[in-house]
Amino acid sequence: NLLARQLVDRGMRVLAACFTEEGAQKLRQDTSYRLQTILLDVTKTESIQAATQWVRDQVGEQGLWALVNNAGVGLPSGPNEWLMKEDFVKVINVNLVGLIEVTLHMLPLVKKARGRIVNMSSSGGRVAVIGGGYCVSKFGVEAFSDSIRRELYYFGVKVSIIEPGNYRTSILGKEALVSRMQRLWERLPQETRDSYGEEYFRNYTEKLKNMMQLAEPRISEVTNSMEHAIISRSPRIRYNPGLDAKLLYIPLAKLPTPVTDFILSRYLPKPADSV
Repeated sequence: NLLARQLVDRGMRVLAACFTEEGAQKLRQDTSYRLQTILLDVTKTESIQAATQWVRDQVGEQGLWALVNNAGVGLPSGPNEWLMKEDFVKVINVNLVGLIEVTLHMLPLVKKARGRIVNMSSSGGRVAVIGGGYCVSKFGVEAFSDSIRRELYYFGVKVSIIEPGNYRTSILGKEALVSRMQRLWERLPQETRDSYGEEYFRNYTEKLKNMMQLAEPRISEVTNSMEHAIISRSPRIRYNPGLDAKLLYIPLAKLPTPVTDFILSRYLPKPADSV
């Protein structure tokens, strides 16, 4: 939403895909005639096909200068053993499979313009700091972006990856974190709960809550990176907005794996059955 408004302010024409009619209407009210919206659910092929045809009708022979893949969900997240296959699939379908399918459908239009693809990854796509489908999906975004960047080089298309640190967005939904974690905990078999212990659950939830409270509210740092990837003559391959990304996550990703494991293990609480 913020990126769309920034680009309109620069005088660019923006085709904004929104998940809800309410969001689309609000965005149109906040911008100008240079912005048009369409509803898009990246988990549904027919929705992607309809959006692609709409974009094709809008851009014609000019093609599409920039495709920004930003749809993302972060939940459910938590210790992997506390989750089910459906929890992983829910996140991966939006963050990775949806991103891939949208890109494949829009690619002919981007190639026509010799334009840009900007994919939203995360620092969690460089170092897996939490269990669940989020980091799994973002590692996939990194791999897909790297491979398609190399393939599209010869067509004059540039691919950029945005890897923000911890920012305060609506990716975590509206429900309170503590109640979400409580639900995950209560559906576990008693044997699993006993192996972790109540203290592990309380400490893990408290650490997650603290991490969310420390999230950076100035998301313009992220949208500025996205804007640079779209309009710069020489866009970067990777952008790392956020001090925590630069000073913590990226260094952790570059350290020898045993060192990274040791550092991150200091953050996790010890389960009741730890050896």
